[in-house]
Amino acid sequence: MKYSDRLRKNRDFQSVYKGGTSKANKYLVMYVKENNTDENRIGVSVSKKVGNSVVRHHLARLIREGYRLQEELFRRGLDVVVIARVNAKDCTYHEIERAIYHLGSLHQIIREKENDEEVIN
Repeated sequence: MKYSDRLRKNRDFQSVYKGGTSKANKYLVMYVKENNTDENRIGVSVSKKVGNSVVRHHLARLIREGYRLQEELFRRGLDVVVIARVNAKDCTYHEIERAIYHLGSLHQIIREKENDEEVIN
């Protein structure tokens, strides 16, 4: 991840849960809190209710990859915790990616395109 790091410590997760705001959709819950730095930190949580370890790790990888490929769209300086719901275990990558973008829009942390400098040939 180019602009992001990972949340690893329980106290960091707890800080985001207690001090952040949450939004949810059918597949994911997202907590967001300002961290006063120039980079984002993302944490992923998948409960045992979702499935066995293979299912949980697969889902966590999908969530991290979905965020990684869209991280340039997100504002910087945030701690983000994404929690997978039970409905997410049968999701495809594209559904997870759309769910992450949807939650980012709900939190209003998606940056607007500043300058379209791409040249279309």
